Amino acid sequence: MEITNVSAEDKHLIGTQLYNSNGHNRINFNNRVDLSTWLYQFSILLERSLKERKHESFNTLRVFQVITGAILAGLMWWHSDYRDIQDRLGLLFFISIFWGVLPSFNAVFAFPQERAIFMKERASGMYTLSSYFMARIVGDLPMELILPTVFLIVAYWMAGLNPDLVSFLLTLLVLLAYVLVSQGLGLALGAAIMDAKQASTVATVTMLAFVLTGGYYVHKVPSCMAWIKYISTTFYTYKLLIHVQYGQGQRISSMLGCSHHATATTFTNTVTCNFIDQDIAAQIRPQLSIGIMLFMFLGYRLLAYLALRRIKA
Repeated sequence: MEITNVSAEDKHLIGTQLYNSNGHNRINFNNRVDLSTWLYQFSILLERSLKERKHESFNTLRVFQVITGAILAGLMWWHSDYRDIQDRLGLLFFISIFWGVLPSFNAVFAFPQERAIFMKERASGMYTLSSYFMARIVGDLPMELILPTVFLIVAYWMAGLNPDLVSFLLTLLVLLAYVLVSQGLGLALGAAIMDAKQASTVATVTMLAFVLTGGYYVHKVPSCMAWIKYISTTFYTYKLLIHVQYGQGQRISSMLGCSHHATATTFTNTVTCNFIDQDIAAQIRPQLSIGIMLFMFLGYRLLAYLALRRIKA
């Protein structure tokens, strides 16, 4: 990844901001700065972050990867039928996998690749860790959310998911939140390990565990492994996506003639009704999923910040 250095003028400006009019240092021994200095450092670092991320986030290969994935998904599930539950759940889980893996793997390299210049600039006292970290987090937000939005616009309407605008917007909100949570996971792993190869290996194993316990492949997870799904970002996202499309399953259950008090007349209906019972009706409350996702969003970034504090400038 390309690293853009702070310009000589900005270095001078940041440096002069660290001293008051009498020439006394405005940073105390606890590495605290006043608000105006912190905001100035943040603005300079944010501008640099946006310049770097613009080229990284929208390079030709990444745009091609996302657009191709969206078109393939749209063609594979072209105008899928609302009653084809198994097919539609497959699409929702594919979206969960795609946008769980991609942001986390991209983010896991962020801090390891910037380590050398970060340590050099921190050693010279150019900025505080908090201003650097917040500039990185805020600068990532617009860059990380554009491509998922484009992906969903293409795949959602090609696949013929719920045409209601509210359902589309809710699906988009769930997806964007998931992208930010997955990115936070990658940032935390990268900051904790600070070695790109090792961090990517750990991220691979972590995402594999999250996907396998995400709720699509296996319903009867062994008790020794069941705890993993409760820390799986994929699990909560998948359940939220299902809820947006099918709610609690009353409508689709009525359409297919499924009932807890009646036996389906065909094998196909039996299988379909089982999907309703296991994947749609048997869901955790969406409010709980949202709360846990919010906790993960904040928690992963806090872990990344604490990990960066270990690094000695």
